[in-house]
Amino acid sequence: MKAEIIAVGTELLVGDIVNTNAQFIARELFSLGIDVFYQTVVGDNPKRLTEAIEHAFSRADLVIFSGGLGPTEDDLTKETVSAYFGVPLLFHEEIWTQIRTYLKDACPESNRKQACIPQGGRILSNYCGTAPGVIVEQGDKIAILLPGPPRELMPMFTKQVIPYLEEKSAFVMRSKILRLFGIGEARVGEELADLMACANPTVAPYAKDYEVILRIAAKAENGDAADVMIEQMEQKIRNRIGEYVYGYGEETMAKTTGMLLLSKGLTVACAESCTAGLLTGALGDIPGISAVLQESIVTYSNEAKIKYLGVSPDTLRTYGAVSRETAEEMARGIQAKTGAHIGISVTGIAGPDGGTAEKPVGLVYVGVCYQDCVTIRALQLKGDRLQVRQSAVMHALDEVRCRILAQEG
Repeated sequence: MKAEIIAVGTELLVGDIVNTNAQFIARELFSLGIDVFYQTVVGDNPKRLTEAIEHAFSRADLVIFSGGLGPTEDDLTKETVSAYFGVPLLFHEEIWTQIRTYLKDACPESNRKQACIPQGGRILSNYCGTAPGVIVEQGDKIAILLPGPPRELMPMFTKQVIPYLEEKSAFVMRSKILRLFGIGEARVGEELADLMACANPTVAPYAKDYEVILRIAAKAENGDAADVMIEQMEQKIRNRIGEYVYGYGEETMAKTTGMLLLSKGLTVACAESCTAGLLTGALGDIPGISAVLQESIVTYSNEAKIKYLGVSPDTLRTYGAVSRETAEEMARGIQAKTGAHIGISVTGIAGPDGGTAEKPVGLVYVGVCYQDCVTIRALQLKGDRLQVRQSAVMHALDEVRCRILAQEG
């Protein structure tokens, strides 16, 4: 089954409201194994809405509408859909009674139009508002009309539309998200070109801030069969670029690393310069992290690095604050001062000023001291000041994660 989503409302076109309904509906249709190839937003105009409906049904079996079911003159979704199917709108006394009961004494006569339903339509009850939804079937075409407010649309779709569509769909869809760090979208495309050409299961990359998301999706007659297809595809991906996969689903780098620290009972302390607390803040977002996050120190100045971390003045004079040598002494210093299992340091030039030919803006050193061994990541990061700092945090967390996993073989 092919579906299309039409969101109705001038407020969507002019940007007053974000179209979260389409996102929700598309995600739910995907899980049902129903393909969505197009989404349309159209204003409260009967001519343009008619054109959108005709265009949608020329390429889809199922069209789902959100919005345009209100009591005002510009709410015309039911009227336009009824005209397209050539059926009249019929007044339903029981719906009118429900609307008056819901609104109690504040029920204007204009709400009567919400009690009018396309002839033969299947009524979807609205327990959170006044506009009922409708399912209209004619031949091999299906129109599902839903109210615009998300608090009305979402429960209606979940409780009434999904069971209806489950009877119509012969397939289920499953998906799995892999999160990658340290590899760009272009490189992923090169490494997985043949896998991304597969029709089922599909592999699709999405570039996000500082990382790449891979979605594996499989369509099958049942969930177990789809899960097997996903597992086999994931293994193929891991055989090629598995070293870059750090997590799944909604896991962030901070959550992945934080949970790894918690599971191993490894304490950690941070010495931050250019990130100025962002690294500690990222870890602090993880529930329960207080069991392993001991303390952190922001040492922006050279004097603070000397005073609190024991960085040698000679090191700072010879190599500078932004250097491999300083990063190493910062990591060793914070570990020694706190007694943590792991000491992390970050020092760099976030910009926009402060760079030189030898040490340009974006140069960052990340140090991790673990089991009396310090590893250093030398980075040349791109972006504005905040992007450099946030990227440095990702690299620091990833270095900790890699060190722990490498220690375990």
